[in-house]
Amino acid sequence: MPAKIFCIGFHKTGTTSLQVALQKLGYRVKGSFGTRDPDIASKVHELAYAMVDEFDAFEDSPWPILYRELDQRFPGSKFILTRRPTASWIQSMVKDFATTESPMRRWIYGENAGCPAGNEDIYIERYERHNREVLQYFAARSGDLLIIDLPNDDGWSRLCPFLGHPVPNEPFPHANKASWSRKLKNWFKTWRRSAP
Repeated sequence: MPAKIFCIGFHKTGTTSLQVALQKLGYRVKGSFGTRDPDIASKVHELAYAMVDEFDAFEDSPWPILYRELDQRFPGSKFILTRRPTASWIQSMVKDFATTESPMRRWIYGENAGCPAGNEDIYIERYERHNREVLQYFAARSGDLLIIDLPNDDGWSRLCPFLGHPVPNEPFPHANKASWSRKLKNWFKTWRRSAP
């Protein structure tokens, strides 16, 4: 069985860009699941394990939270930790999710921290703790973990050697830049319509 690839960086760290890059390399990628499932905390392992046979690579929530269990259950897997500076990460979280809550975020960040706005310190502590714990867990196994600091790292030059692929002759994808631009344009149109 080919090695599974688990992308274990938190959301808003370039996970969508990494998903697109892996798809360009020929991997079948499974993204997030269970975001709105009120029972995700009790069902997450069963649901995740059932999906591993169907896909080659996995990114976004809840995959980062499960890295220890996935490592034990699927030996020989590869892990990719995407990171970004904490200040820009929390800013992006607040911009995108503001005061919206979800069962997934309550499970990850705590029952009383379902939304990032107003809970920035809790979110930051969890984000930084996750990154530290991943580094500690893989400290003696550097060949199993790739760290990509987006947007500063050249994704292809780090990703392709790690996975044993030639580097494509195209820029590394930055998937959410266009999405953010669209959101901004839509917001501006709405604002202009509602302006006196």
